[in-house]
Amino acid sequence: MTRAVIVKAKRTVIGKKGGILKDYPPEQLAAAVIRDLVQDLPEQADDIILGNAIGPGGNMARLSSLESDLPFSIPGMTIDRQCGSGLEAIRLACHLIQGGAGHIYIAGGVESTSQSPYEKRARFSPERIGDPDMGLAAEYVAEKYGISRLMQDEYAKLSYQRAIDSLRKGYYSDELVKVEDLPLQDEGLNLKQNYERMLRRLSPCFKDNGTVTLGNCCGINDGAAAVLVMSEEKAKELGYQPIMRFVDSVVTGVNPNYPATGPIPAISKILSRHSLSIRDIDLIEMNEAFASKVVACARELSIPYEKLNVEGGAIALGHPYGASGAILVTRLFYEIQRYKTNYSISTIGIGGGMGIAILWESIM
Repeated sequence: MTRAVIVKAKRTVIGKKGGILKDYPPEQLAAAVIRDLVQDLPEQADDIILGNAIGPGGNMARLSSLESDLPFSIPGMTIDRQCGSGLEAIRLACHLIQGGAGHIYIAGGVESTSQSPYEKRARFSPERIGDPDMGLAAEYVAEKYGISRLMQDEYAKLSYQRAIDSLRKGYYSDELVKVEDLPLQDEGLNLKQNYERMLRRLSPCFKDNGTVTLGNCCGINDGAAAVLVMSEEKAKELGYQPIMRFVDSVVTGVNPNYPATGPIPAISKILSRHSLSIRDIDLIEMNEAFASKVVACARELSIPYEKLNVEGGAIALGHPYGASGAILVTRLFYEIQRYKTNYSISTIGIGGGMGIAILWESIM
């Protein structure tokens, strides 16, 4: 079988809605990443696959390719699996390589919540089943799995602490591409903030007497991320050092009222398929849309926090929907080079009740 590998991974800074990236349409954000990925590429990519969740519509991948000044002969495909779109794009590129459709793909995602033309989100589920907004759905998960406010705040504090530590160590600078003259620092992270005090003071924001606050969930954000995916043979031919080898992927569905639980069956299935356990997995990057989600998934899957989002996640840095799955893979790309690892997983729970998990093998 032809094996797919990741040889480069980059992202923009993550901006707040209405913040530092508000004047950049999504194709410009994606183009900044694409240009970096192809700057030393001696051959053309077979395709560009980008995830995008909230518009403005059209084929964002093709538009971004043209914005990047790539040859007209490189096409583009945009996919929407909501906040799993960026991870789905990478998953699809890997499977296309495995199937022999091509040897070089740029895959990732982009989102500009600041420039989205839509005031309301699309429906995720028929009302007769239940279509809760994500904040309320996070409360449902907390209630179902017995996740207290304290447990959520403790995890959120860990995410902030890890992100600040990673920022101070310069880890994020490895991931980032320049967007004009903007500073290379994610907008949501504030080194002067006392996050422990902030978490204590915030009130529930989605439900009276609830447990989810603006401190223990992600923000609404802009950003882009993508990876350069090749067949292992092509990477060696072109002189690239592969870092991650695609092993397998799983997409599964869950009750739309509990969308955050999607990683539970997805990870369980992929581990079972390969006769692995959580003990065999060294690193897991799970999107931190809500602390209730991460705590519930970690507990149900027996994931120790020492393996989970070890350099901070979306609670601290932000969640630009269509890009977030690609940010997970980009983070893993650099973590694998810092830590001794064998297997790792990137995973995300998705509005409408879905989950994606990708199993990676390190090549270091």
